[in-house]
Amino acid sequence: MNIGVLCPSEIALRRFMPALKEIDALDFVGIGVSTKEERFNKNLPIEKNWKEIIERDRKKANFFIEQYGGKIFNGYAEIIMSKEIDAIYIPLPPALHFQWSKLALEHGKHVLVEKPSTIFIADTQKLIDIASKSELALHENYMFVFHKQLEDISTIIKSGEIGDVRLYRISFGFPRRAVNDFRYNKALGGGALIDAGGYTIKYAAMLLGKTAKIQYAQMNYIDEFDVDIFGSAALVNDRGVTAQIAFGMDNSYKCELEIWGSKGCLRTNRVLTAPVGFIPEATIYADENNKTYQLSQDDAFKKSIIKFLECTHNHCARKNNYDSIMKQAELVDEFYRLATKHGNNYE
Repeated sequence: MNIGVLCPSEIALRRFMPALKEIDALDFVGIGVSTKEERFNKNLPIEKNWKEIIERDRKKANFFIEQYGGKIFNGYAEIIMSKEIDAIYIPLPPALHFQWSKLALEHGKHVLVEKPSTIFIADTQKLIDIASKSELALHENYMFVFHKQLEDISTIIKSGEIGDVRLYRISFGFPRRAVNDFRYNKALGGGALIDAGGYTIKYAAMLLGKTAKIQYAQMNYIDEFDVDIFGSAALVNDRGVTAQIAFGMDNSYKCELEIWGSKGCLRTNRVLTAPVGFIPEATIYADENNKTYQLSQDDAFKKSIIKFLECTHNHCARKNNYDSIMKQAELVDEFYRLATKHGNNYE
């Protein structure tokens, strides 16, 4: 199967391409560089130095080709409509996911899109409807869910070593990035909830199961930006088990899971962002007898691509993926609605 990349983004070069290189069943054909009209629109108005920006993207694309072969397509639409392409990887800012995922699906391409699938639940449903009707894969790249350390953590919980679970806490945040980073641009789908918060919601739902619901939600702003910068929430399942989540993108770095049990407490590091080769750890604190486990290292990005590949030819895998994407969209929408009740505005 032939796959194309929609733009020369940092994550595409740093994570996607090295993982793709390990998968024989997918061949990289090329990368799309946006035209002026595609690059600058209602989401991103034309800038004075637009020629320099387009040229910079082309230089990045040339670097892709030097490293991995393939060719450059002149425009997102051109690569999507190409008969050489069977599947598209879309690593664009969130507000652009719906437009280009929809076009790709309408032209019979399987779609692997960076999280979130879209920024509105109605748009996510539209993508799923198109993909389902045409029997196409639609895969939202929350790659951490495929990391083996999550299985290791689940095994520890089931062993009873920390007793019955009383509370989950998931925290993910990072220091402020460059001022031109899309995460701080409302028109491009920026905001801490859409970015860091999505990870915490996704994992909380995995831990709590299908009945997970958000009970309260808070989005917080600071003067410099018109997007939410940090936030928190609590999710509860039908058995009353609670997961507290906190996230932010102007915070000291944290990427932790804490599980408070009746006999002990488990804490991990890098539970959502473990890179290839990194050996995560889990420490159990119980009656002053601390024990540290080395968890499995893994290539979560590679495994996410493999899951996408499975969805291209397996109906059940596709259906389960649609359901997973929709559940995430529902929880994020639920978060927005509850946060709005507390006086926040996400319109």
